[in-house]
Amino acid sequence: MVRYCYIVGEGPQDIEFLICFLKYYGLKRVTLLSKLDSFWEPLVPKTFPINDDLMKRVPVPVFLQNAELSVALHSAIGITRLSNTIEESLAIIPASDIFGIGIFLDADDVETPQERFDKLIAELSPLGLSLPPTLGEVMKGSPRCGIFIAPNNSDPGTLEDLLLECAKLNYPNLLSMSTNYVSAIDTNQLTNNDLKELNKPAGKNKAVISSISSILRPGKALQVSIQDNRWIDEKTMELDSIKLVKKFLDEVILP
Repeated sequence: MVRYCYIVGEGPQDIEFLICFLKYYGLKRVTLLSKLDSFWEPLVPKTFPINDDLMKRVPVPVFLQNAELSVALHSAIGITRLSNTIEESLAIIPASDIFGIGIFLDADDVETPQERFDKLIAELSPLGLSLPPTLGEVMKGSPRCGIFIAPNNSDPGTLEDLLLECAKLNYPNLLSMSTNYVSAIDTNQLTNNDLKELNKPAGKNKAVISSISSILRPGKALQVSIQDNRWIDEKTMELDSIKLVKKFLDEVILP
């Protein structure tokens, strides 16, 4: 019998990051609707545009599957849409038919990870899920349910903090050069609007990671580099922070 698992991430980078782990479970990406398990078909939009918005990305999940496991990974396109995305999906796919639900988001610096967790729990409570009492824990209900807040469920930060640790192992030269490049920027030549994103708490880390990915995959989005390059491999899987993510996924999708 196939186990169906549903994972929601804050953005497309989070989704590709998690997919890097899922390849270790023998899962393959589904690229054709004809090959998709019919269980997930209600999540595939049937019309375009969405809500009359020609600029809005079609919110179709990424699907991976093998003979025993089928996973849908859904980008919520922002933290404010996490609970809404889950609610909308569970309105058309019964939660009782899902083996595990995982939620992956950033800690950032506006709220503590615990505050962000408490807020999300309050938003999800009306859905009747077996919600975890603590960060990083997966409740063994039906379905299982867990929340992971990057980088490690306790410290402020983002996905980029995890990628920086991976870059230290696999791309040390690119990391050093990118860090020096970002640090050497003459901000006097830039406007406040130019610096709006860079001056955010995670801005410089994001700039460093984007600089590395622009060398590895010039002209492509960060999620393409995460998918194609050596951010997550046998070497980086030995990092304590990466092991935390792997353990979380194990508890969400493995029997």
